Amino acid sequence: MSNQIHFITQYLAMAGKRFLEPKPDDSHTNLCFNSENKSFETWSLNQNGLKLQFDLPDFRLQWSTGTSFELDGKTHATVVQWLESSANEFDFNKPYNFELHYELPFKWDDSFTFEMPDNSLLRSEIELRTMANNALQEFLTENNLSSAIRIWPHHFDTGAFVLLEGTEKSVGMGMAIPDTLLDEHYLYLSGYVGHNGIDTSNFNPLSLGQWKNEGFKGAVLPVSDISQNHAVQFLNEALSQYKK
Repeated sequence: MSNQIHFITQYLAMAGKRFLEPKPDDSHTNLCFNSENKSFETWSLNQNGLKLQFDLPDFRLQWSTGTSFELDGKTHATVVQWLESSANEFDFNKPYNFELHYELPFKWDDSFTFEMPDNSLLRSEIELRTMANNALQEFLTENNLSSAIRIWPHHFDTGAFVLLEGTEKSVGMGMAIPDTLLDEHYLYLSGYVGHNGIDTSNFNPLSLGQWKNEGFKGAVLPVSDISQNHAVQFLNEALSQYKK
């Protein structure tokens, strides 16, 4: 059921791909989670600030003008038809098109049918994304760092990225969905020189979370039963090892 949420955000990503100027890092396709209206949303898609949104509580897609489409019981093909039709209301110079340029970790086709998830799953998604937003913003502010906090539609992580001033190092941090590293949502922070992960084998142990050094090199912390304060503490401790 959680794959549905991941998949629905692809409609937003493809709006960014279609209607925005392409960027080399593909960031025109990434999203944010708006904690106030509990929605995933695109960048502004035109000069009027138009956005495509995925409203979680009501389980619907909507343009920020108010035009909306209920997803429960609808097929992928039907959703794409609605997006193609409704996008014609706006002054885009090309039609909406759903064409992924990356693989997703699950299968789908035109007959893929959406089903309203349990309220508990929707609440969990809202709480996790809100906590990730707030913890990352608090961490960045405390450390005088600046980064957009965005959701990358392929891996579906909420993340930020900074360069450490006066060094050759960069640091990525955020919240990832369950994957081969951990079977639940988890916070992460990892450092790089260029595209190469920094070895963590000699770093001091963390009071929260643990270091990984095989494949992924960085710190991880499962998010179950942690507070925003714990999240910020984890990020600060992990960052301190890269700043030595």
